[in-house]
Amino acid sequence: MSEYKPYVPVDRPMKELTLPAILLGVLMSMILGAANAYLGLKAGMTVAATFPAAVIAMAVLKLFKGTILEENLARTTGAVGEALAAGAIFTIPAFIVSGVWTSFNYLQATALLLVGGILGVLFVILLRRTFMDDSSLPFPESQACTEIVKAGQGGSSGAGMVFGAMGLSALIEIFRNGNGIPLLGSSHKVVAGVGKAVLPIQTPASSPAFLGVGFIIGPRLGAITLAGGVFGWLFLMPIIIFVNVMGGTAAGQKICEITSGSGNPAPALFAMLGGQKGLYAQNVKIIAIGAMIVGAFFTLFKMRNNLIMGMKRSFASLTGAKSDEAVERPHQDMNFKTVLLGIVVTIGAMFAVYFWLTKSPLIALVTTLVMVVAGFVFAAVAGYLVSIIGSSSNPISGLTLSTLLLAAGLLVLLGMKGQAGIAAVLGVATVVCCVAGVAGDMIQDWRVGYNLGATPWKMQVGGLIGVVAAALVLVPVLWLLHTYGGGIGTDALPAPQAGLMAEMSKGIIGGTMEWGLIVIGMLFAVALILIGAPSPMLIAVGMYLPFDTVSAIFIGGLIAWVVSVFVKRAAKDDKDAKERVENRGLLIASGLVAGEALVGILLAALVAAKLKLYAPPAEAADLIKQGYKVFYKIPSWFGHWSSAMLVIIGLGAFIVFFSLKAIKAPATEETQASDE
Repeated sequence: MSEYKPYVPVDRPMKELTLPAILLGVLMSMILGAANAYLGLKAGMTVAATFPAAVIAMAVLKLFKGTILEENLARTTGAVGEALAAGAIFTIPAFIVSGVWTSFNYLQATALLLVGGILGVLFVILLRRTFMDDSSLPFPESQACTEIVKAGQGGSSGAGMVFGAMGLSALIEIFRNGNGIPLLGSSHKVVAGVGKAVLPIQTPASSPAFLGVGFIIGPRLGAITLAGGVFGWLFLMPIIIFVNVMGGTAAGQKICEITSGSGNPAPALFAMLGGQKGLYAQNVKIIAIGAMIVGAFFTLFKMRNNLIMGMKRSFASLTGAKSDEAVERPHQDMNFKTVLLGIVVTIGAMFAVYFWLTKSPLIALVTTLVMVVAGFVFAAVAGYLVSIIGSSSNPISGLTLSTLLLAAGLLVLLGMKGQAGIAAVLGVATVVCCVAGVAGDMIQDWRVGYNLGATPWKMQVGGLIGVVAAALVLVPVLWLLHTYGGGIGTDALPAPQAGLMAEMSKGIIGGTMEWGLIVIGMLFAVALILIGAPSPMLIAVGMYLPFDTVSAIFIGGLIAWVVSVFVKRAAKDDKDAKERVENRGLLIASGLVAGEALVGILLAALVAAKLKLYAPPAEAADLIKQGYKVFYKIPSWFGHWSSAMLVIIGLGAFIVFFSLKAIKAPATEETQASDE
């Protein structure tokens, strides 16, 4: 502890827990949570909100002469919305996909999110001091965020890049989204092949969000995701089509009619292949789910040493959590008794929610016990993994799946069946997923605060406030997107993790699992593991998603590779310049993700309010009869192929140009920040 020197000296008084910081944090928690919910449903992944939240907090609070600790508190409060969104989109839509709910139950869903999010914060408070005191833990993303915050004190926050990218992305989405004014194409579908061999092909989606995600995860992970899409759409799907055609099935006869008719067969064929009842969903997606099961557990197996260390750390930390010896600002946690009381009350609320879902006190008790044990252990595990590899790689879907299988197995032994059993299993999965996601995010954000010299109990209060704020808005966002954004489980909103959770819970409790296809997928994942393929889980996710999604993510990764090639040539051995370019690109990509997501949600809300920005003249009269207000009746300017490619090329040039401009940025930011 003698070597600990925070950025803000411990004896220097400074404003921290203030109304502007809390209000900004609450707003960011809601917005970033909603944006990541949109992204998670469409692409099956979320992006860490710590970096954009830090930049936005610096930019806004500077207007109010806010301190660095106020900025830190706003960021901590705001970033937790993304973590809770991950827990929400991986599990809450599964209630819809599995048929437990026919529409979103706001009170039950929000209660599950609140319980999971609050427990995630409270559990990890008990472990915070142990993680902070261990100098061997690298906290890679926390260290990177700390440097961004320090640099921001010298006047270079990067907020202009975030907001500029958000604005561009929002504008493109307005002219690309079917609920907006669709002058631009999204992707182009073609059918290639000869005779009975049919190859359905989609071009990359002109989605700023997907390009941003690809840029963030990089070319390697983007290529792995694309590999899954290629295997699913360009290998398995042609085989399935060929077998149906040769076998003379009803589907095969329909395919023959479509491909032998006049005109472009692509729209009709893709309509038949896609959707919840299409050939792809009924075959390839089930195989992908089998591969995801093995991939999730293999991910946990590879991390087994860190997982075991995290579990040991969690139990060892309980004895040290009671200590109140430290009184300096960076060591002041919330009162231990208050934390324990909060945990007990939240567990009681959790029992009530589970009883509400299942109407069985025994099942509610069993699921509560499973959740408490799994939740605490996985909170510790998530915290430890984040300290090693960062929150972007936190394997919460694997941890959640483990708990789901345990809970489902216990309920089957207790004779629980039907929708109540499925609801109980998904209820446990939801809470554990939220606990693991929030715990990992909190540890990462608290480490940034620790580096800066912030007060832990104030950040903990901010985290709890952020959880409540995000929980209140996430379910309405999911409802909007499901009802007016294309429907969860469709090609518009595939929600792969939710599909996995729904399929597993239905299959084990209800006995409806498509075991043949599931086993094929599991064996495929085993084969990938045996040949040393990287990330079988990510390959499986790529198989599950639409091809235009995974190919767009890959294009984003290629853009990141282009930037890295240029910066290596221009900056050579200048590590600071390379880091500036990397941070600039990350902020631009985050802005692209947020802009599209927020406009997508806003447009769905307008449709819910019976407002339509665009309709072709033939459809406008119909919509007006239904009570809609239609503002524009204009045709498209470009073909779908040309406009989609223009958007992708333009966005790629935008990212490359403005990222590389950071090479020439002044390298004195750290000195300026330190001297202040």
